[in-house]
Amino acid sequence: MKKVIFFIMISLAINNLLLGQDIDADSMIVLELKEIVVTANRLPVTYKSNPGALSVVTPDQLRTMPKTIAIEEALRLVPGVRIDNQHDAERVHVSIRGQGILTERGLRGIGIMLDGIPVNDPSGFAPDLYDVDWFTVERIEVLRGPVAGLYGGSSSAGVINISTMDGATKPFGGIVSQSIGSNGFRKSFLQLDGLKNIVNYRLSYSRTDGDGYRDHQAYWSNKLYEKINLLLSSSLSVKQVYSHIDYFQQNPEGLNLGQFNNLRQANPDARPFNEYQKTNRNTFGLSSIFKPSNTHDIEATGYIRSWNYKETSNKSAEYRDVTNPGFSAQYNVHLKTGRINNTFSVGADAKWQDIKMYKLQSAADPDRSESTDESNIETDSLMANQIISQQSTGLFALYKLELDKLVLMGNIRYDDMDNTLTDKISAARNVKTSKDFSKTSIRIGVNYAFADPFNVYANWSQGFIPPSTEELASNPVGYSGFNTHLTPATSNCIEIGNRGFIGDKINFEVTGFFMKTKNDFFRFKQSGRGNQEVFYGNAGNSERFGIEIFASYQILYNLICQVAYTYSDFKYTTATIDTVYTDTAYVLTTPPLKGQWLPNSPRHQLYAEINYQFGKHLKINLGTEYQSKWAIYTDAKAYAGELDPDIYQNWQDGFNLYNAQISYHNKIMNMDYEFSLSVRNFTGEDYIAFTEPDPDGNSYQPGPAREIFGGIKIRF
Repeated sequence: MKKVIFFIMISLAINNLLLGQDIDADSMIVLELKEIVVTANRLPVTYKSNPGALSVVTPDQLRTMPKTIAIEEALRLVPGVRIDNQHDAERVHVSIRGQGILTERGLRGIGIMLDGIPVNDPSGFAPDLYDVDWFTVERIEVLRGPVAGLYGGSSSAGVINISTMDGATKPFGGIVSQSIGSNGFRKSFLQLDGLKNIVNYRLSYSRTDGDGYRDHQAYWSNKLYEKINLLLSSSLSVKQVYSHIDYFQQNPEGLNLGQFNNLRQANPDARPFNEYQKTNRNTFGLSSIFKPSNTHDIEATGYIRSWNYKETSNKSAEYRDVTNPGFSAQYNVHLKTGRINNTFSVGADAKWQDIKMYKLQSAADPDRSESTDESNIETDSLMANQIISQQSTGLFALYKLELDKLVLMGNIRYDDMDNTLTDKISAARNVKTSKDFSKTSIRIGVNYAFADPFNVYANWSQGFIPPSTEELASNPVGYSGFNTHLTPATSNCIEIGNRGFIGDKINFEVTGFFMKTKNDFFRFKQSGRGNQEVFYGNAGNSERFGIEIFASYQILYNLICQVAYTYSDFKYTTATIDTVYTDTAYVLTTPPLKGQWLPNSPRHQLYAEINYQFGKHLKINLGTEYQSKWAIYTDAKAYAGELDPDIYQNWQDGFNLYNAQISYHNKIMNMDYEFSLSVRNFTGEDYIAFTEPDPDGNSYQPGPAREIFGGIKIRF
């Protein structure tokens, strides 16, 4: 198949040269990435001069997403990132350099910014990315590696800075789009936007639903997003955003080895208990930049997020009401002396979160008819009734030096996080448990531009991951309260790389890093706890070595090739966990031993694609994705093959998938329109997309077979 793709590339190139097709000069845009200004560092710096590993996802890459509903399509060409899409929809795990890889759901240790509004809660945990409509995203900056010195405990793995599109430059316009595809997939999208005097506005709405490629995997979502940019004066600008999401996702759960005869089935628990997640959330945010002079400016952001969440399982039905406000302010001073530019910044972040949560015991309905309703059987047995209150404060100072070809950036940050759980059903009512964390983190990096092909950078950075709300609230030594034995995971990372540009045809980045992490988290099972058996602990330490490569080559003015490759060598070095807690003696799941590979970390990951344009209107995209085998378990006995082989198998084979897309773009009157047809996994390979070290052995999540999607987009 690889030879076939290569032959097609050569044939298309020769065809173009021989026939001399009339190509519109603007139809194949090669962005001058080196001049792009990125803001993920909290201080603006050009992509070329950034003193650390950085990926910028451009509009051209975003326009080739077939479904536009999940992050793995958007970040496919970002090395160092592992994305596990659990259900062919929007519930994903994301990890960078193995950080956050054992999170059961959501994102831990990765800072997520959406139009300047943080998504992470005070513990640094981002429960999901439902608020992002990927159809509206204009650009993504991915800062890879620990940057706790910038954003605190939410960024031990890096930062994903997402910017959505602004409104059009005319008074009134918009976009209409409709997509359909395999497994009942449908997405309808409508956007109205424009520019009137000092107001730039955009309002979008989308409805997505599908049956999923596995049994009990149906989903639907409604997303409303409003964004207004106000240029009040030459010195003051304000941005206001509002989002509303309503999201439902059935949960087919992982499979065990005995269920491999049918990779499309759900776990037997899923249907009779009607396992699902339901989220309804509203976010309102304001941000502004005030520049009273050329040497001073102030940035401020405030937001409030409120939401309701329900999750059902074979254990319980969990209800949560969440309120999450936050505020950030940063003061910048710019000083220039001769050839030297200095920028000094100080600032503060503050977040609060209140979670009112209760659980009711679940019961099965063996006669239940499969549907997307939200019905499930809940008994009168109240398993939990508690309030979790959290707050975090971060104080930071930043410095940037620019001297000719040299850029130096450094930052220091102090974080303090407070967590309190009030148990409302214990024998003594309103019993409170507290767990606090604090840490000072540093990052310093330098970039020197010897020449366009050689922009060499190096940095040293620290990471800090406190336990998330989910981990703290699962207490192995009691039926209520926090797990007070958990300690934060910390890391130190050294990074060296080169970012190069050869004319306007080639750009590339090669990064090598070595990272030591202490007190990694893992999941374990404790018997005899009835409906609450799975908990979290500190597994020990690890060492991680990796190489990340991205390259883009415009072979011809209508032919571009892009490649992202990741090499990972992630292993545990010590097992420092206490096997017995002092409160109540019990034996944990066996912790990992020295030399074990971190779970779900293939040694090799590769994504490559070519984009070819025929004439002015027709484009073809061909891509391939490869992952080598990986380990599944942290449990030393499972890793060594000492547990039941019918349930636990430690090594998972990798896979190689092929994708294709063809699109036709044209104009009629004052409207742009585009038709597209995409095929994912067009060889129909059966494969396991990812695994998780489930203590019960339900570790295997199969990926979708061949999927076909088609769509039309009209811009008016």
